[in-house]
Amino acid sequence: MTPTHAGDARPGTSRLQEEIHQSVPFKSRAQEAFLSLLRTADLAKNRFTDLFAPEGVTFQQYNVLRILRGAGPAGLPTLEIGSRMIERTPGVTRILDRLEAKGWATRERCATDRRQVFCRITPGGLSLLARLDAPVDANDDAMFAGLPESDLDAFIRVLDHLRSGLSAQATGPEQPSDPSRRPM
Repeated sequence: MTPTHAGDARPGTSRLQEEIHQSVPFKSRAQEAFLSLLRTADLAKNRFTDLFAPEGVTFQQYNVLRILRGAGPAGLPTLEIGSRMIERTPGVTRILDRLEAKGWATRERCATDRRQVFCRITPGGLSLLARLDAPVDANDDAMFAGLPESDLDAFIRVLDHLRSGLSAQATGPEQPSDPSRRPM
């Protein structure tokens, strides 16, 4: 395995191996790619977690507020919010409990179907997002500042392709038959 950039790692080791202090090679390039994706996602998420902390909002709460802002005044049912989240979680109700307690969201039972609960963002939630919009945009730009536009386009295409494959695997009966192809 060779490092991505000259001088980033010892000869024969990858940059990820250096970062996580792993002395043995990865079992496969697929395993290295998977772990690299997780490591990179964690680093990126931590940047946003640090950005949100002073406002008292978590990454998932921020995601729900963005979804509710996009839904407009009509709001959305709880299950629909869950399906739109970046990180799927079974705890959407708990997230909404916290948002409601902070005055950033409201919930109301549907008059025609009491099983459905519609969620809406409050003026306080809109104000919070307005304060975060510029710093979030700046953070997005800063994360990819060193990448040429063509590399960023290619990166997005690769991630789209990967998600499509993962979605197809999740819905279809086909699973990798070769154990060495399974992550970790």
